[in-house]
Amino acid sequence: MFAKLARTGVLIAAIGVAGCNDSSMKDFAPEANKPLPDKILADMKAKGMVRTSSVMARIFKEEGKLEIWKAKTNGRYEMVANYDICKWSGKLGPKYTEGDRQAPEGFYTVRPSQMNPRSNYHLSFNIGYPNAYDRANGRTGSNLMVHGACSSSGCYSMTDAQIEQIYAFGRDAFQGGQTEFQIQAFPFRMTAANMARYRNDPNYDFWKMLKVGYDNFEITKVPPKVDVCEKRYVFNQVAPEGTTFDPTGPCPATTQPDSLKSAYSAYQSTYDSAFNGAVKSSAPAPKPTIAGIKEASIVSDWSKRRARGERVPIDPPSMNGDGSVTETARMGRIDSPLGRKMAALDAEKEAKRKAEEQRLAAIQAAKAAKEAAKAQALAEAEAAKQAAQQPVTTAGVEAAEPAAETQAASADDGTVTKLKKKLLGMFGG
Repeated sequence: MFAKLARTGVLIAAIGVAGCNDSSMKDFAPEANKPLPDKILADMKAKGMVRTSSVMARIFKEEGKLEIWKAKTNGRYEMVANYDICKWSGKLGPKYTEGDRQAPEGFYTVRPSQMNPRSNYHLSFNIGYPNAYDRANGRTGSNLMVHGACSSSGCYSMTDAQIEQIYAFGRDAFQGGQTEFQIQAFPFRMTAANMARYRNDPNYDFWKMLKVGYDNFEITKVPPKVDVCEKRYVFNQVAPEGTTFDPTGPCPATTQPDSLKSAYSAYQSTYDSAFNGAVKSSAPAPKPTIAGIKEASIVSDWSKRRARGERVPIDPPSMNGDGSVTETARMGRIDSPLGRKMAALDAEKEAKRKAEEQRLAAIQAAKAAKEAAKAQALAEAEAAKQAAQQPVTTAGVEAAEPAAETQAASADDGTVTKLKKKLLGMFGG
């Protein structure tokens, strides 16, 4: 079957055979020229590969894996190395817009000019986002990489040791004459069980489209020929001579080798049976996925405010199934010239706010004190007025004088009586 496919030229478009020009190879820095480990080279030889044979990569987000596949002498590919992805940002689902922090999903192409041996992230290569499909669907973004340094805001980040090997696979393939290599980026391994798990996800139709390319590779073990028409991917389709695939226009009438159609039909029949069984069985809960352009736009706005140095939630906002948005309570800003400038402006603004607050409080206190003094003066004046209007009463004084005289007379009478009693006692009277 493969021989017939190769003769039609359907499957070899992604494996250019023209030599790489000298200028592109001179751009490689010495630190990007580390050879692959002897163990990998020995494994390649045992599998019928040479160091400079063509290469392809597959990425699986949920499993956190990056696979390297190389062509054998018979033209088919076999996996020769796989790596744990150190970090990828965002959720499962494609990248929609600049700043949404989503790592792309789809079929991408890497050429020598996209290799960067002097990357700020040790070594890197641009995966080629946006591709024809992304542009046809209005998706935006730039500088989406596979790189080292284990730090990601929309890229696939590896450790420095891992990216040295991954970079070397691409470098060696270019030296062997491959003009471009394919990267297939998927949300997960597109098995029947996983597709059943995510059958109700808003990204499901997009993933079903990617699965056609995934299945073509699983069947042939050769990178599929990828085209875009009607704003969708098409795989291993041959257009009539003189016609082309227009990413936004109608798809041309195409043909496909009977052997491939037959193999795909048998593969799909087995898959359908497995899918129906998986729907009825229990499975792990799906992982978080992006809720389309709406969530992408919310995250993009957060990214723009963060880039301006504004104080924002530490983590990007996330949209829930009911349409509500969750943000972390902890706030912060990036440590950058813009961030420090914004912090200084915020501090100045806060100082002015406090000074104005204190000024208004002082004015209010002075006003309150003035009102209190005024009220006290009025109260005292009213009290004095009331006192002046009250009549003076003398009857009580006159009545008190006889009482005082009576009390004095009584006191004198008592003294005389006591004296008389004392004299009588002395003289026996």
